[in-house]
Amino acid sequence: MHRTTLRFTLYSRTYCHLCQDMLDALNALQTPEHPFTVDVIDVDADDRLVERFDELVPVLYADLDGPELCHYFLDEEKVRAVLQG
Repeated sequence: MHRTTLRFTLYSRTYCHLCQDMLDALNALQTPEHPFTVDVIDVDADDRLVERFDELVPVLYADLDGPELCHYFLDEEKVRAVLQG
């Protein structure tokens, strides 16, 4: 059975240590059995994203259209649940 590679979306900003910490923690969960990609979006590049996410970054979604999984810190339990499908 072929499974589509999961895509996470991380709303982030430059020089944000929490953002880098979340990205590192997320990437540490990647395995050959559970591959995924991460799209990192700089909220400061779009005024609408600043308005929506400003003080919440980093914010992680399972996809652009999916629900928010976590913000500030990685919720490993939620991410693992998404990876397990």
